[in-house]
Amino acid sequence: MADKNRRASQRGGAGFGDRARGGARGGSGSRGGSAGDKRSRAARSGGARGGSGFRSDAAGDKRGKSGYRRGYGAAGAPHADRARGQGGAGRAEDTYIEGRRATAEALRSGFPVKRALIAQDARADENLARIVYDLRSAGVPFKEVPRAQLDRISSHGAHQGIVLETAPFPYASLEDVIQRAGTGAALVVVLDHVTDEGNFGAIVRSAEVVGAAGVVIANKRAAAVGVGAYKTSAGAVMHLPIARVPNLPAAVERLKEAGFWVGGSSEHARESVWGAPLSGRIALVMGSEGAGISRLMLDKCDFLVKLPQRGLTESLNVAQAATVMCYEWLRANQGELLGDNGPGSQSAASAEKGAPVLEPAEAAAAQADADGGAKAGA
Repeated sequence: MADKNRRASQRGGAGFGDRARGGARGGSGSRGGSAGDKRSRAARSGGARGGSGFRSDAAGDKRGKSGYRRGYGAAGAPHADRARGQGGAGRAEDTYIEGRRATAEALRSGFPVKRALIAQDARADENLARIVYDLRSAGVPFKEVPRAQLDRISSHGAHQGIVLETAPFPYASLEDVIQRAGTGAALVVVLDHVTDEGNFGAIVRSAEVVGAAGVVIANKRAAAVGVGAYKTSAGAVMHLPIARVPNLPAAVERLKEAGFWVGGSSEHARESVWGAPLSGRIALVMGSEGAGISRLMLDKCDFLVKLPQRGLTESLNVAQAATVMCYEWLRANQGELLGDNGPGSQSAASAEKGAPVLEPAEAAAAQADADGGAKAGA
């Protein structure tokens, strides 16, 4: 009876649309065509080699020794089929990773890197020098290039003096994601044609942090893993299976067969996320920035939920909303996944281990200090 009640539609009204108007649309790499060709040629041509400093590896085309260690089986094979969609959705030349944190994650995970491009004017940077040392240790060749070349490659102009050239991203299959979900509580995030790479990367980061089994995206008219997604996910795309599928409704049906309940996030839903049935195996559907969840996908949802709000702004953008939804799923399953039995149990466990238990204000201050330190070291 509980299953029947849960499958019962809680869909409200007409015109469902999780319109995340707050998110940038196509901002992360909407430039295609000849501009992309120029950027690709510039990356291949490189710049003048510096005579001092990092000493670029002369064997610039030599492959690095590191091998990509993915923990979900057969998905490790590189996928060369890159969708040509809007908003920077999977441009063929988007085989770059920019920024120091994402670079560090790539080296730590053994992601396949062809070579690194380093700004010529960054030789005195100690933090970058440490990354260069790690590149050498991993057997990754590198080359000093003009900063303007990195600017052309960068999605947001935030490359921090380093860009990695990589092989095409090795996407997972839907079966890889289902296998990784195991048999207990699990979360799979399904993106219904989210087109902005920045939003896509931020959603992947949130999904990875809460321990989701994977993310499912469409193989056309949707953002794919490119330089913008690497950056905004802070490298999370290298740790989480991402499956590209030709038919999202069919993929949702397969998830149902694997025991997942399908919940859609819509600002027009009747039920608040606070009372939503998010325990167990959940496939969370998030709609696109402009149109929200499509009618076909709405028909596949077992229930719809919304975020309560009091202010005047119409809604959060899709990346922000997805973060809240992911954490609500984690909260609903904390007993199984975290060993927590409710509020206060984490503090009690810390006290038993002899760790200091901070009051909320002290904890917030400590987090602020940590965030400040992280930004300074980024």
